[in-house]
Amino acid sequence: MAENRGDQNGEFSFGKSLSIGRRGLAKIQTDKKALSSSSEEVCHDDSGTPVRAQTLDELHSLQRKRSTPSTPIRGVPQAGGVFATISEEDRHKQQLQSISASLASLTRETGPKLVKGDPERKTGSEIKTTHFSAPTIAISDSGLKFTHVLYNLSPAELYEQAIKYEKGSFITSSGALATLSGAKTGRAPRDKRVVKDETTEDDLWWGKGSPNIEMDEHTFLVNRERAVDYLNSLDKVFVNDQFLNWDPENRIKVRIVSARAYHSLFMHNMCIRPTPEELEDFGTPDFTIYNAGQFPCNRYTHYMTSSTSVDLNLARREMVILGTQYAGEMKKGLFGVMHYLMPKRQILSLHSGCNMGKDGDVALFFGLSGTGKTTLSTDHNRYLIGDDEHCWGENGVSNIEGGCYAKCIDLSREKEPDIWNAIKFGAVLENVVFDEHTREVDYSDKSVTENTRAAYPIEYIPNAKIPCYGPHPKNVILLACDAFGVLPPVSKLSLAQTMYHFISGYTALVAGTEEGVKEPRATFSACFGAAFIMMHPTKYATMLAEKMQKHGASGWLVNTGWSGGRYGSGSRIKLAYTRKIIDAIHSGSLLKANCTKTEVFGLEIPTEIEGVPSEILDPINTWSDKNAYKETLLHLSGLFKKNFEVFLNYKVGKDGNLTDEIVAAGPVF
Repeated sequence: MAENRGDQNGEFSFGKSLSIGRRGLAKIQTDKKALSSSSEEVCHDDSGTPVRAQTLDELHSLQRKRSTPSTPIRGVPQAGGVFATISEEDRHKQQLQSISASLASLTRETGPKLVKGDPERKTGSEIKTTHFSAPTIAISDSGLKFTHVLYNLSPAELYEQAIKYEKGSFITSSGALATLSGAKTGRAPRDKRVVKDETTEDDLWWGKGSPNIEMDEHTFLVNRERAVDYLNSLDKVFVNDQFLNWDPENRIKVRIVSARAYHSLFMHNMCIRPTPEELEDFGTPDFTIYNAGQFPCNRYTHYMTSSTSVDLNLARREMVILGTQYAGEMKKGLFGVMHYLMPKRQILSLHSGCNMGKDGDVALFFGLSGTGKTTLSTDHNRYLIGDDEHCWGENGVSNIEGGCYAKCIDLSREKEPDIWNAIKFGAVLENVVFDEHTREVDYSDKSVTENTRAAYPIEYIPNAKIPCYGPHPKNVILLACDAFGVLPPVSKLSLAQTMYHFISGYTALVAGTEEGVKEPRATFSACFGAAFIMMHPTKYATMLAEKMQKHGASGWLVNTGWSGGRYGSGSRIKLAYTRKIIDAIHSGSLLKANCTKTEVFGLEIPTEIEGVPSEILDPINTWSDKNAYKETLLHLSGLFKKNFEVFLNYKVGKDGNLTDEIVAAGPVF
């Protein structure tokens, strides 16, 4: 077609060579000779070079570019000090051999036959198999098939798998993947078992008050075989090779084998994600999870009390999940493993939040549900090291995880902007309810469960410190929501008092915290995470005190609960006041404050804090009925004493009994 031109007067007009059609429009020239007579009047073909594909399948294969990292193999130097580069095929073979060994039955010398890639994409270039010798027993049907391995898939790939194959998976309006965890919407602590053997019998905490319910080695192997056989029977399994602990000297390699894309993406977010170079040299994992949660355990198996069983074998470094698809079992199962492995290295594992000031001052926050741990540890003026699980070793404090697992019930942009904004592409939303058309999530809807959750990488939080570690903590803050209204807003703790209140792990449940609760109810969770600890609480408390003393850390008890009376008559301490208290702890000004000592609990309380009314610092001042205050105080102290009885006269390995000093640090009538 001829180009358009402007005349001498600047008027726009078509070239004269074009004839005029209806309504004054130029006719389209279709005469080949006329079109070829002048290059100016030819409509040029700008479609480019024809695509290099003969079929749609070939065209789709061109769309995906394959990443091919080439990290040198350690320990195999070539001439001139140059390391040999492993081929892609050999790397696939090594990875599949390692995974096959993980999935091996206990009655066979070799593992299953594996293929790398999605079974739906059966292109020749994606079939990479390992070499297998003949089984030592009669071959079964499962031995004749290949199991496809989907290895360390990206979030985008896992989205595709979930949307296509897992019913109940949707993309929400914010870009997060909404999933369902099935019948179980929370952990099943009564179905958790730990193998009791010669080592764990002495090392672990057993008996009254302990979260560890024993099982024998044989029963574990029966459940392991059941899980492995189920996973091997599937057309495909998801395999994640990742790390725990940001301290590079004490990093743990973990492998998660699962049947759901939801589980794979969840662990992709919650564990530390390896670089392509680290993945090539991953080798044999230090710990393996077999998640066969869609398949039940056999109720007739010894120690089984339901169709759910979460089994931990510390000697074999393995965990088996049957009968529950709740992803939190994997996260907390690994946390329990770290509670065993790290103290063996003289590293303290902690159920806490952790942040760091711009001057490098680190604070640890301990607290049960409803105490404000997440809110207070998330401070835009400080860097977030982690929100839930940490280690305190010789090099300082480090986050165990690579992500955050936040509660979503009643979540709002105004109250928790960081969590709200983190729920985007790559994040997993568990059991939430959303609009079927707009896919907007209603975080107030409890139709599925009140325990709605979001799992996302920690780098989704703007002020996260990457890598997630810092120097030794300066302050250890124990949070309690005292609904009885008798604990002061803040107390300075001695080392013995810190140990006592750390072991106690106190808070009080009120209406809205747990279904059916109308009156204040004291609850205690040893080390602020009794469900996850493996050893006796005094072991962790002793390590905490030793590290605090060695590195000069201060201990604080902060009450975020009620003042002026118990729940129902008093009022909740204002968040603004609590933030002023936390700011004073961070700045160090609270260490210089004048203090008085309370009755019964013997807590040192400051007489003045900037921005906080002095009259609320001593709780007795806020109660109009002083006798009611004293009665409530004695009632709570009695609950503390009763709870602590389970820890008396207990020997932790060779450590001996609890010292009289720790017991005396509790309430005294």
